[in-house]
Amino acid sequence: MSEPTIYQTSATATGEGRNGRSRSVDGILDVALATPKELGGAGGATNPEQLFAAGYAACFHSALKLVARKAGVDLTDSAITVDVGLVRRDPVGYRLQVAIEAELPGVPAEQAQPLIEAAHQVCPYSAAIQGNVAVELTLS
Repeated sequence: MSEPTIYQTSATATGEGRNGRSRSVDGILDVALATPKELGGAGGATNPEQLFAAGYAACFHSALKLVARKAGVDLTDSAITVDVGLVRRDPVGYRLQVAIEAELPGVPAEQAQPLIEAAHQVCPYSAAIQGNVAVELTLS
């Protein structure tokens, strides 16, 4: 039996997949999509990897703030940058790889590193891709 859902949303992609639109059910998110120039497309609009990076960065930052608050650590002016790479998978297809960089001004590395590792255990994005996507955690 699945656990009770505390929040649920949905989005619909239309058009040609990477060259189309993606819209959330409430219409707050409504973006044009374009294949990046690096993949042979025209570029000029967002793409699924950028959307994943933005969502993961926000989610991870929230998880980090949670574990820091519980540890009594102030993360004023902190920032999370998530790099998402699309990698060719043999013989066909693609996979993602992720690098998360945490900027925690004023927090010593020996205190910051355990915080980002704890956030990685708490973040729903991290849990969703665990075992499927390589994730590298670093401090800036």
